[in-house]
Amino acid sequence: MYGLAAQVTGQRGRQTALLAQFRSRDAQNTMSQDDKLIDLNAERAKRVHDLNDKRLNEVRQAFEQAMPLGKAKKKPKNKPKKR
Repeated sequence: MYGLAAQVTGQRGRQTALLAQFRSRDAQNTMSQDDKLIDLNAERAKRVHDLNDKRLNEVRQAFEQAMPLGKAKKKPKNKPKKR
């Protein structure tokens, strides 16, 4: 009974080791072949940033139309006070 359990455990251990070797080789090959790999998180961040910039520009234009900024007036020079 113990011999059978040890034999099964030994087979599982070897299978696990072989599977780990295969996965590490496969991961190395995949990493070397993925030159055109796209970072989805970075792309999403760019897209969200672009959408926020677009929204900000729209709000700025709406404010400029609603409350246009006049040309800056020159401040008159103050006359010296008489004492």
